[in-house]
Order: sequence, then structure tokens, then C-alpha cells
Amino acid sequence: MTKDDLKFFKGKSIFITGHTGFKGSWLTRILLYAGANVTGYSLMPEEESLYRFAVEQDESQPSGGGSLRSVIADIRDYDRLLSAMKESQPELVIHMAAQPIVRTSYEQPRYTYETNVMGTVNICEAVRLTPSVRSFLNVTTDKVYKNEERGEAFREDEPLDGYDPYSNSKSCSELVTHSYVNSFLRQLNIPTSTARAGNVIGGGDFARDRIIPDGVRTAIGSGDTHCIAVRNPYSIRPFQHVMEPLFMYLTILKMQYEDPSLAGAYNIGPEDEDCVRTGELITKFCDAWNAVLNPGEPELSWKNVGNEGPHEAAFLKLDCSLARRTFGWKPVWNIDRALKETVAWTKVYVDSSGLGEAEKHDRIKQEMEREIEAFLDGC
Repeated sequence: MTKDDLKFFKGKSIFITGHTGFKGSWLTRILLYAGANVTGYSLMPEEESLYRFAVEQDESQPSGGGSLRSVIADIRDYDRLLSAMKESQPELVIHMAAQPIVRTSYEQPRYTYETNVMGTVNICEAVRLTPSVRSFLNVTTDKVYKNEERGEAFREDEPLDGYDPYSNSKSCSELVTHSYVNSFLRQLNIPTSTARAGNVIGGGDFARDRIIPDGVRTAIGSGDTHCIAVRNPYSIRPFQHVMEPLFMYLTILKMQYEDPSLAGAYNIGPEDEDCVRTGELITKFCDAWNAVLNPGEPELSWKNVGNEGPHEAAFLKLDCSLARRTFGWKPVWNIDRALKETVAWTKVYVDSSGLGEAEKHDRIKQEMEREIEAFLDGC
């Protein structure tokens, strides 16, 4: 997506679920930069979250010609969701609200299914009953596929059958969406797609049980130990900067709005060389962090703590040729650039920790907009 393509969203009304999460906060920042009118529907953000640092203050003031209205509510609350959708009358809808952590899904399987499956039913129903909607995207995951560890990249036409409660619930979310398309949304001329994105990294992710956030916490933590504990260092994952899938989501929304025949299911992942082992990723992160250390600061390292925890796939890779053929898309930043930008954001966050909330917000917002512009320049 180019800067000219982004102009499509200026003045558009767009409804985002999960806007207070990591990906949702970056997407909201991008859309406000583009001048869109955003209604976000999500749970209350954590105290330490990208949303609070970089987006929350925009609820009370326009940003770049756009606006933000935040609705704090649960995706499982259908009546509240429908009311918010009817009130905002969006043209574009992106569904990202989810319970997104594999290990949490083992601890809270019922909550995971309620959120990820019934949440999808609720948003699909709200879209069905809101005539203003012209384009709808459900964001799922690269983990929706039945993974038999064949060592091959997954294509969109392969069976859906995630192993753990998180992955399986997102497989169900895909099936729910397909049923609504076949039964209702196609007849209502609402082009609908699903997007299956790989693992994302970037500044501002504070989630637990994610490799780069764990690394960041270790890097900026107090004490003498700056050694990251790594599970499954030999697992292969499709790592990419968070803006890679976000701009692809916007591309799908825009293109199917203009040509409904483009609606479908799309994999979104990095180049083959950026599908790396977790140990290689964290080595690269340590190198990127250590390259910008001040004199006397301890270097960052990592250690293998073994497979501590429930089952996770050892090999996961996406075949993204369909998105390439359909949209002329390709990744913009490789894994080294993605990690460099993650470190740059984190440095701004650390350096602004002693500032007032307004100044801290402005500095982090400026850093994000710098990265957005750099990414668009790369396009």
C-alpha cells in the first residue's frame, strides 16, 4: 500500500474490534494518520499498554483530520456491540478482538472459545444487520491449519483444524465467517475476507508469553541479569513487523470495497528467509539491542530453558503466493529491519519514562508516525 492508496481511508468511517490491543493500537494510529473516523470496540486496555501510551489521548481530540471514539465493552456482549455498530454506521469493519495467547487458551479454554468463536458470531451478525457496511475483514491467525509437521508452507485451501484451544477457536472463527458469507453477506453485497497472519513483532507489545516482549522486559529490567529465558528455540515461525499485516488488512478492505470479487481468505507472512527459528530471532534481537547500548550498560543474552509448557507447533510457515498474485503485495521490511525498528521504539519509550503523560504520548506517537512514514516510503 502506498501513501496514495492510504488516502482512500480519509474521512471513511471504520469500526475496529480489539482496538486497545497491540495490533489494534498500531492500526488505530495508522488510520488516524490517514484521517479516518475510527470507532474502536474493545476491553479496557492494560495499565502498561501501547494504547495508553500512544493512542488514548486521541479519543478527545482529532488527529490528522481523523477522529477516534472508543467503546469499552466485551465482544461477547452482542447487544452492546450491535448498538455501537448501529450508532457509528461504518463503511468498513475489521474484527481483531480475541483471546490471542496459546498458553492462556490452555488455562482458560472456555473463555477462549467464548471470545474467539461467539465473538465472531456476534460481529458477523452485527455486520449483517448494519446496512452501511461495504467491506468486512475478520483477522484470524497462521495457526488455523491442521498442522501435521510436514515441513511445508500452508496454503489457503488446506484443512483448518488448529491443535490447541486458541488455534482451534480461530479455525472455528474462519468457519463461522464462511457460513455467514454463504448464508447472508454475499446476498447483502458485503464483501468479506479472512486474513491469516504470521507472528508479529514491533514496538509496544507488552503481552506475556511472547518472545520479543519477554526480551524487551529483560532488556529494560533492573538488576544485573540481562539473560532472556527462551522456550523452544528450534521452533520455526513466520516473524514479521506488525505493520506488514496491518497494511495488508487495509489493502484487502480497500480492494474488495472496489471489487467484491477479490474477497476470500489470504495468508500474510514474511519472505521465506525471515521464517526463522526462535533462537535465531532472539539472537538477532540481542544483537540489535546491544548495538545501541550506552557505555557501561550490560549486554543482553539468552539461554535455552527447554520446552516448558503445553504443546506448540514446531514448524509453521505460510505460502503467501495468493496475496502476491491478487494484490501485487510483498513484504517491505525484513526481520533485521523489523527488529531494528522495535528497538528504536523501545528506546523512545525508555527515554520518555520520566516525562508527563502528554509529553510521553507525543514522543511515542511521533516515533510511531516516523515508522509509518518509513514503511510507506519502502512501499
